[in-house]
Amino acid sequence: MTQSEGYVAKMHSGLGDVVQYDLPLGEKTVALNPLIGQTVRLEFTGVIQCVACSRLTKKSFNQGYCYPCFKKLAQCDTCIMSPERCHFAAGTCREPEWGEANCNIDHFVYLANTSGLKVGITRHSQIPTRWIDQGASQALPIARVSSRHLSGLLEVQIAQSVADKTAWQAMLKGVAEPMDLVVKRDEIKTLYASELAQLQHTHGIQSIQWLEDQTPVDIAFPVTAYPTKVKALNFDKQAIVEGCLMGIKGQYLIFDTGVLNIRKFGGYELRLSY
Repeated sequence: MTQSEGYVAKMHSGLGDVVQYDLPLGEKTVALNPLIGQTVRLEFTGVIQCVACSRLTKKSFNQGYCYPCFKKLAQCDTCIMSPERCHFAAGTCREPEWGEANCNIDHFVYLANTSGLKVGITRHSQIPTRWIDQGASQALPIARVSSRHLSGLLEVQIAQSVADKTAWQAMLKGVAEPMDLVVKRDEIKTLYASELAQLQHTHGIQSIQWLEDQTPVDIAFPVTAYPTKVKALNFDKQAIVEGCLMGIKGQYLIFDTGVLNIRKFGGYELRLSY
């Protein structure tokens, strides 16, 4: 039996014929694809370390932060989930330097096929990681915009007719029906032409560049069998998660006993056995 132990972080992923996953545990990383089909055991030691400041904490907030960091860091602010309300753009950012480096830069608005069509935003450095993390089987950048705030404003417009969240349980039950994302992109451009023009008029013609030459990206996940019923496993309720690893999709480990969202437990000290 092989064992590794350390504070866990979101899985690293790489695009290939199928997505390749590695699990960070402290200073080490464990390749997970070779473990599919094997019995895998993850044990929570009861210790949680803040992913930002490394202090020990009894409770984790926002996927791995201690409460003081959760309250003071810009990356934990509400506008992370609602970029159209960006505090940096409003001049009220908790950490203006962080906002300058992470929000006042080009972002992409994209379409993805997760459990169906959705719209989302991401920094260029997070392509294709963002799509993989969401469990998308297809993705296509449709616009390049000059800031996170503006990407959020465009996303809000498109979200009037396209979902902006992934139905994670449906995503974990199988591969979404393929769709023509180029056709969807063109439909959206026609449908929201006036809103797009208004945003360009307000923020500058070059602030939004509609992308006509991008090719959809296909993503295949290493899954041998999908669950018919999705049962979420939770280290806050059970110290040990164990079962046959059937596959990995998004940031979820799919066991024959349930599914585990690794990202949710950032900073938890885990002991991996296989």
